[in-house]
Amino acid sequence: MEPRNSKKLRIVHCFRSPIGGIFRHVRDLVQAQTDAGHQVGILCDSLTGGVHEDGLFSEIEPMLELGLRKIPMRRAVTPADIFTLWRCYKQINKMEPDVLHAHGAKGGTYARIIGTLAGLRGKRVARLYCPHGGAMHYDRSTLNGRIYFIVERFLELMTDRLIFVSSYERNAYHEKVGEPRCPQSLIYNGLRENEFTPVNLVPSATEFLYIGMMRDLKGPDIFLHALGQARKMTGRDLKAHFIGDGPDKQKYLRLIQELELQSCVTVHDAMPARKAFALGKIIVVPSRAESMPYLVLEATAASKPIVATRVGGIPEIFENEPEILVPPDNVGLLAQRMCAVLEETGSAVEKRAENLRGRFSLTTMSSGIEEAYLASL
Repeated sequence: MEPRNSKKLRIVHCFRSPIGGIFRHVRDLVQAQTDAGHQVGILCDSLTGGVHEDGLFSEIEPMLELGLRKIPMRRAVTPADIFTLWRCYKQINKMEPDVLHAHGAKGGTYARIIGTLAGLRGKRVARLYCPHGGAMHYDRSTLNGRIYFIVERFLELMTDRLIFVSSYERNAYHEKVGEPRCPQSLIYNGLRENEFTPVNLVPSATEFLYIGMMRDLKGPDIFLHALGQARKMTGRDLKAHFIGDGPDKQKYLRLIQELELQSCVTVHDAMPARKAFALGKIIVVPSRAESMPYLVLEATAASKPIVATRVGGIPEIFENEPEILVPPDNVGLLAQRMCAVLEETGSAVEKRAENLRGRFSLTTMSSGIEEAYLASL
């Protein structure tokens, strides 16, 4: 990512939860923007994450010339958000950004308000917002959904540019919030070149692998039920690794016991995706909702066979093979697909990896993001 102007930008990424796809997205941008000569900082939640995330922060913290600042940010909307906003304002004010790049609904709210307040003080700050799904997962028919979409519409007045990571996310915004009244860009998530390398399996690799957040939105319960059905359908002692952390993990550990799967499911805490890929032959992504999941991109680039649901931006990844995706929340069809992929050949997954390379590269993503910054300034 080469700078397209002579000025080094001061860029602050603001988001709530330093886990999962959003955190991966920000880490990639930190690396690319630092390499391009810009000064970068992060403001995020201090309550989320664990040992795995601490390790990831230690890798990027030396690149953060503007600093890493963490304060408590609650997921739910509460009156305490007013005090959190004030604390965020003070922290961001110290970093003196030219660009505030907000990720996710809570980060998007804080950053856009703070960027607007900076403008009232005479400091021009470009305010960019990427939903990463966020509020777009809510239904317009629910009270919470209607409230969130009204807030999103209001915050457009404080937004210089919207950035969508998938056509699905962009279309959902248009449908639920309305046609944006500010500029918008569609910029796909991107992978590093070294991620387009197959991962060798360990000798003890299982047939299936679930890796992701342990929350209902990602469908780990669907995976466990489908694994049980696939074992019955094939009559084989199919096994799986079950990897991740999250608020509902204890519930899924109980479900493993209830389904009598404890002898065939090995549970792990969160770990890097490519390390996990060595543990299982087939990646299963049973999500109920997504935007543009890095996990699917990473697995496909690594030439891993994959079973995934037809949600969010996933069909955009497999635009030439829509038939391989299954509807969400359907245990029976997911189990059938898991059984079918057991027989999938290597040539099919290698072709998918090659098709991915041109559309989902880190170079393309970071260049598009920088163009969005400069247009907003």
